[in-house]
Amino acid sequence: MFLDKLPADEIVPFTFKVQYRRPVMVRTLSLRTCAVKVMDEMDDTERAAEFTGDALEMEPAFATAAPVKQAPSKKSASLLREQVLEIHHYTDKLFSFRTTRTQSFRFQSGQFAMIGLEVAGRPLLRAYSICSAYYDEWLEFFSIKVPEGPLTSRLQHIKPGDEILINPKPTGTLLLGNLRPGKRLFLLATGTGFAPFASLLRDPDIYEAFDAVYIVYGCRLAAELEYATGVTIDVREHELLGELAADKLHYYASVTREPYHHQGRITDLIENGRLFADLGVPGLDAQNDRVMICGNPDMTAQLRAMLGARDFLEGSSTVPGDFVVEKAFADR
Repeated sequence: MFLDKLPADEIVPFTFKVQYRRPVMVRTLSLRTCAVKVMDEMDDTERAAEFTGDALEMEPAFATAAPVKQAPSKKSASLLREQVLEIHHYTDKLFSFRTTRTQSFRFQSGQFAMIGLEVAGRPLLRAYSICSAYYDEWLEFFSIKVPEGPLTSRLQHIKPGDEILINPKPTGTLLLGNLRPGKRLFLLATGTGFAPFASLLRDPDIYEAFDAVYIVYGCRLAAELEYATGVTIDVREHELLGELAADKLHYYASVTREPYHHQGRITDLIENGRLFADLGVPGLDAQNDRVMICGNPDMTAQLRAMLGARDFLEGSSTVPGDFVVEKAFADR
């Protein structure tokens, strides 16, 4: 079973089956050349595409989806209409799905897009981080299920062949270009906040930019780790990415509401030093370490304060820094 391929301290004590197709990359090109050939660089205007989520009804902050104003029907013509290819339900709270991908749709690893369904003739959209690699022929998303959520109450029931609406202008702050050069990269996530990191872990540039990449992922229950564990294993076993990630990619998962070999909130594990002791590495150092954060607002606020106290500077598309936060989800 694939869990046997993880180091002993990363074995997940439950059984599940992960069904993933490996990304197809151009074998005749180097990984870096492939990156340049497949996707043109987006300019600052595209990266800073306006996020209009002023505050309507909120779905829980734990979800990847952030609230946004419902667009008038006349704008639906500008939205891409993709078809659902497959859906995987992991728990009664979490699921992922893949859709077709219009050839003209471009994005950078770590970005999100406004996606949703047409309800009563009008588009109902929320912000979802893109999990797939920029070179994949499909789009992948990771979502929470909210029984009373305006969108997810419907989205969790999609089936192959159903139509998904996608705004063709992705944006976001979790970009490698928003960080200064460093030696170690820490990706800190809770719940569906892992979604943008699924795309980043599939990007060869991340392994060329850093000597070590640590994905630190927190959930309530061990069963909720399934998606992230599957993505990590998929990257390690990928015929091209696997070699780059072999000695650089480190996966640390922790749960908070049941016994597990790693227990505790990410903020506590950093503050008390347990995270670094378990990994066998030094603590955070602003000179060498870079951090990306995506998760619930409480964790994000605490991590911002903790990093600031350690002299880390927050980065943006205009001024790269030592850490970045996905504000579209964190500030709501």
